[in-house]
Amino acid sequence: MYKSSIRPLLFRFDPEWVHHFTFKTLKKFGKTAAFKSFVRKNFRVEDSRLEREVFGLKFKNPVGLAAGFDKDAKLFQELSDLGFGFIEIGTVTPKPQPGNEKKRLFRLKEDGAIINRMGFNNDGVEAAVERLKKNKNVLIGGNIGKNKITPNENAVDDYKICFEALYNYVNYFVVNVSSPNTPNLRELQDKEPLTNLLNTLQSLNAAKPKQKPILLKIAPDLTDAQLLDIIDIVKETKIAGVIATNTTIARDGLQSENKNEMGGLSGKPLKNRATEVIRFLSEKSNKAFPIIGVGGIHSAKDALEKLEAGASLVQLYTGFIYEGPELIKKINQAILAKNKS
Repeated sequence: MYKSSIRPLLFRFDPEWVHHFTFKTLKKFGKTAAFKSFVRKNFRVEDSRLEREVFGLKFKNPVGLAAGFDKDAKLFQELSDLGFGFIEIGTVTPKPQPGNEKKRLFRLKEDGAIINRMGFNNDGVEAAVERLKKNKNVLIGGNIGKNKITPNENAVDDYKICFEALYNYVNYFVVNVSSPNTPNLRELQDKEPLTNLLNTLQSLNAAKPKQKPILLKIAPDLTDAQLLDIIDIVKETKIAGVIATNTTIARDGLQSENKNEMGGLSGKPLKNRATEVIRFLSEKSNKAFPIIGVGGIHSAKDALEKLEAGASLVQLYTGFIYEGPELIKKINQAILAKNKS
C-alpha cells in the first residue's frame, strides 16, 4: 500500500516539506484508536523471540529507527507504535540552531538514496528533554553533537552539556562525530581528540548512580587503519559499542541528477560499505563490543546481512522512507523465520 499508493504521491513534493507533513499527520492521527488498530494489524510483530539484550538494555525487537528522523523527540511514541524496537532521537546540540540553508535534502530515486546536508538543525537539547519527560515505555537513544559555532577545541563542553541534560531521559547515548555536514566535525574522529571526548563522557557517566551505555557513531569513509584505531579507542575508553555507519561522502556509481549535491549520502549505495565496516570491526575486535548496523537496509535480506556480519541490532532511515513501515515487519518476520530454520 505504501509503495504503490502513498509513496508516489509523497515523492512529488519537496522532501523536507514531506517530512514535516508526515510528522503533522502522524501526530494528528497517531493516538487514535483506529490508527493504533490499523498499525497493530499491519505492521507490528510482537514475539518474545525477537527480544534482545544488548549493552545491558532489553530491546523488544532488534529493528530501530536511526537518528536524524525524529531529531527533536516530537514523534517517538507514534514511531514506536509502528513496530520499531527502539528510537534514536537527535542529533541534538546544546543550543537550538537552524542548520544549513535550504534546499538541503535531496532524493536520488534511481539510486534508492538520499543526500542530506541538514547541519544538525534542532530545537536544542532542553526542548528535547521537555518532550522526553512524557515518555512512558519507548526505549530511547540520545544522539548528541556540537553546535556549529562551537570551535573544535571546545567541542567536549557541548557533548557534556547534552549528556547531563539527557541523562535521566534516554536509555543510551550516541556520540556523533561523523556527520559530514558540520564543518570540521569529522576531525574529532582522530584518535587523540576522540579518546579525550569519550573518556570525559565516561568520567561523567561513572559519577552517576547508574551508568548509561555510550556508543560511538562512525563514518563509512574511515580507512582500515582508522577502523583499527576505533577498536583500540573502544577498548581504552570502555564505551559500550559502535554504530556503523553514518552517511558517506563517496559518490561512486550514482545515476540520479542530484548525485553531485553536497552532503551525506544514505540508502542503497551505502549498503555494502556499511556491511564491510561492521564485519571488519566484528572480526578484528574478536566481537569485543556490540555493533548497531545501519546503512542501506531496504529489505529483510539487507538486515540479515548486517546481523550476520556482526551487528547485534539494526537501524533504518532511508529504507524506511523508501519502503515504508512494512519494512520493519518484514525484517522481524525474517528474523523469526531464520531462527526456526
